[in-house]
Amino acid sequence: MDILEKNFILAKKQDRKAQKALYDLFSAKMLAVAHSYTNNIHDAEDILLNAFMKCFTKINECREWKSFPFWLRKIVVNDSISFVRKNSNILYADVEVADEFADDDLDENMPEIHLEDIFSHMPSGYKMIFNLYVFEEKKHHEIAEILNISEGTSKSQLNKAKKWLTHYLQTKKDEKRNIETTKI
Repeated sequence: MDILEKNFILAKKQDRKAQKALYDLFSAKMLAVAHSYTNNIHDAEDILLNAFMKCFTKINECREWKSFPFWLRKIVVNDSISFVRKNSNILYADVEVADEFADDDLDENMPEIHLEDIFSHMPSGYKMIFNLYVFEEKKHHEIAEILNISEGTSKSQLNKAKKWLTHYLQTKKDEKRNIETTKI
């Protein structure tokens, strides 16, 4: 029997050791997910703890042990979105037509990418939609429904996020080039 399967079955019976084992197994990944939305490790930890409490309270709603990681991730994402909504004023520009953006603008010789660093600088509105679209693989109509915005706004904010990301990476690349030039 798989470790996940065994602990899942026992956790459904409110076995505290099994719940702890599931927490140990998934907490690091789920903390990274929450942190990608909040940019604040303390807030992400709070979200993580609340999500696990919700998870263990409602674990009987998850039918199969194989779907547990996805079910847990959904709880963490939803709790993260709720937290960000409650604790920050995100302004979405309601634009129906998205700007054009070429995905080829990113250079293959980019410097090392650190997602935490990028997300700590990305504006909240861009980050929320970028996370939902790229990492959670939500469609624009789903994002619009989740965030209570128009589908056009979701598309526009994603395009702006891509442009912001391109500009950010280009700036980092230029900074690296300038540092290497001054060393010579």
